Amino acid sequence: MKVDQKGHTVTIKNTQGDFNAFLEKVTQQFKTFEKQNIIIDLTADSDLSEKELKLFLPLAKQQKKAKKSFVIVVSDLDFNAISDKLTVVPSLLEAHDIIEMEEIERDLGF
Repeated sequence: MKVDQKGHTVTIKNTQGDFNAFLEKVTQQFKTFEKQNIIIDLTADSDLSEKELKLFLPLAKQQKKAKKSFVIVVSDLDFNAISDKLTVVPSLLEAHDIIEMEEIERDLGF
């Protein structure tokens, strides 16, 4: 697991290739990151399913309650099949753009 901090956003990248171990580690260390926007970078995992991504729902809900963003980056997936409760994008650039837009919305009171 690799963690990069850039401003008020933390990017957490799965470097092990073991999705379940990564999910467990992120869940255990979530309190460390909860005051920042979070990007989960899963671009290295090529065979993820929608079911596996849904395992991040509890963390995404916690972030929304705390008025912070939670974005998952997956390069190879049917984005139409993803739940509306998760924000999933195909690139890190789009993840940063989404966070920027959500921050503006929160500043405006939406």
